[in-house]
Amino acid sequence: MDLTQLEMFNAVAETGSISAAAAKVHRVPSNLTTRIKQLEADLGVELFIRENQRLRLAPAGHSFLSYSKRILALVDEARMAVSGDEPQGTLPLGSLESTAAVRIPGLLAMFNQRFPKIQLSLATGPSGDQIDGVLDGRLSAAFVDGPILHPSLDGIAVYEEEMVIVAPADQDAITDANQVSGISIYAFRANCSYRRHFESWFHAHHSVPGKIHEMESYHGMLACVIAGAGIALMPRSMLESMPGSHQVSISPLPTDWRYLNTWLIWRRGAKTRQLEAFIGLLEQTS
Repeated sequence: MDLTQLEMFNAVAETGSISAAAAKVHRVPSNLTTRIKQLEADLGVELFIRENQRLRLAPAGHSFLSYSKRILALVDEARMAVSGDEPQGTLPLGSLESTAAVRIPGLLAMFNQRFPKIQLSLATGPSGDQIDGVLDGRLSAAFVDGPILHPSLDGIAVYEEEMVIVAPADQDAITDANQVSGISIYAFRANCSYRRHFESWFHAHHSVPGKIHEMESYHGMLACVIAGAGIALMPRSMLESMPGSHQVSISPLPTDWRYLNTWLIWRRGAKTRQLEAFIGLLEQTS
């Protein structure tokens, strides 16, 4: 079974005549007759009831026609998605939670307005999850902490984030990890790049954090810090967007640790027209 056979079948079903269908699809009648018989042999059923020079759909033909039309419609949609004048189709994106909350809401709204035929979806989570999603094809692209050195990935740096330590309000300014050695920290799962950055800062100062409590959101981290239960690391832009940020002590990390770049990454050689449209808008607005 191939697309040409489906097109021929649809034409015969609509016209009820081999000669009329042949003219419609620009083929000779004998070719249509042969290809329709091959299709019936492949399916193991008769699709048409033959009456003199006319053909009308058999019960199996009626059932098959709906599927045939859907298949050809999907093929047309796929062609338009990759080669049409206006990009369309799906664009599954991934993002760090902080980037999704603070950096890209306006970009996403503008993208939806400018490219209404592209169905954009967004999933948030730690960098590790987003990188895995891009590598296994679940995501077309993702905003992650960079740089990314994986040989199968391409990307561009898009945002610079200032990383700050969030501590209870009565905590003095933190300039050295030994000041908070053994104190509980609140962070995302182990595959979170920000968590790894925080732990590396401790280790670089020959210090260790206390118990690491894994949280699902920055709002949960902030609530625990406000309650005096420990400290957390987060982008300043994220902290300042949340109610309660005035109830904590804020200490920027030292210069060598202070800034991290957020990258948009995609699988090398797999940049779709939808993704090209998104990157173009991102570059215009950055």
